[in-house]
Amino acid sequence: MATVKLLSDQEAAAIPAVQAVFDDIRATRKTDWETLKSVMTVEGGAIDPLTREMIYIAVSTANACQYCIQSHTAAARARGMTDAQHGELLTIIGLAAQTNHLALAMQVPSDPEFEVP
Repeated sequence: MATVKLLSDQEAAAIPAVQAVFDDIRATRKTDWETLKSVMTVEGGAIDPLTREMIYIAVSTANACQYCIQSHTAAARARGMTDAQHGELLTIIGLAAQTNHLALAMQVPSDPEFEVP
C-alpha cells in the first residue's frame, strides 16, 4: 500500500511542475516505458516472454520490490504461468536465496571448472 498519493502519467501531465519531475527522473535513470517494453515484450527473442516475467519476479523478490513482484506476477499469469509453475518458481527463489546466503557467509570460492577461460 502506498504511503502517498501516486499520480498517473495523465495526472502528472496536468501539473507542469510534477511533469518536470517525472521527466527528470526518467531522463536521469534512463528509464521509460519504451525501454521496459523493448526488453519485456520482445517477441522472437532468445528468452520467451513468460520466462522473462519469471526472471523479473525472481530479481524483484531478491530486491524486495513488492510492487514489481505483484505486477510481474500478474504479467506472468497473463502470459500463461500456472499455479504449479508459480509454486516451482517460488521454490527455486527460496533455494537460491538460502544457498546464496550460505555461500556468501562462508566465503566459498568458485570452483575452477566454472571459470571462463
